[in-house]
Amino acid sequence: MTVASEIVASVEPRPSLRERKKLATRRALRRASLDLVAERGFAHVTVEDIAEAADVSPRTFFNYFPSKEAALFGADPGRTEALRQRLIQQSPGESALEALRIVLMEEARARTEELCELGGDPASQLQRMKASRLDPELGAARAAHMAMVETVVADALAERLGTDPAKDPYPLLLAMVAMGAMRAAMSFWATSGGVVPLEQLVDGASRALADGLPEDCALRSVIATAPGMSPAAVSGSEKRKDEE
Repeated sequence: MTVASEIVASVEPRPSLRERKKLATRRALRRASLDLVAERGFAHVTVEDIAEAADVSPRTFFNYFPSKEAALFGADPGRTEALRQRLIQQSPGESALEALRIVLMEEARARTEELCELGGDPASQLQRMKASRLDPELGAARAAHMAMVETVVADALAERLGTDPAKDPYPLLLAMVAMGAMRAAMSFWATSGGVVPLEQLVDGASRALADGLPEDCALRSVIATAPGMSPAAVSGSEKRKDEE
């Protein structure tokens, strides 16, 4: 952090008591949804269950989230709109893929911080994420959520590129491929116990896409150097160099 940023941080107003209470309620609802779904399965958890676990009314729940899916994934219209605006405005002059890489890294950082802020052991959170992937109902809900995000990303990229998504398939192609890379990074992050920071995985996956997915991509190099990971992830080109 620079001296200038430290000064800015020091003079930024502290959130009001009302804002802090709203944030605490939002986190309590997210924590309750994660706990209950991990315990019972997605299909066996209702909005009423989540509200009761968070010690609020169902009416209060709907002041924060439109559905149990939104509470589980931390989705809200404000966050979606912020994502759209960042994609449009990020790094003017850079390619759409580079802007998308930066924004997805920011999203990965925010998701990691949010998990930590929800409290509890981060390793346990990752274990629950891993177990939740076996829940078919939750998988369908996650796929629907990601499809919505892909649409927002595609529309933002089309606006950035000044093109019509109804006539140009490139924005949607880029959005779907990039979000697929994001999902792959998150899946590996959860199943591997978080040995590599999610932000690094998303960065490596995005760079691999930009490079055309070569076997010796940066993503595999990052994983290969992580503690406890198998050297099998080392690139094929590096192995060939050793053999030569």
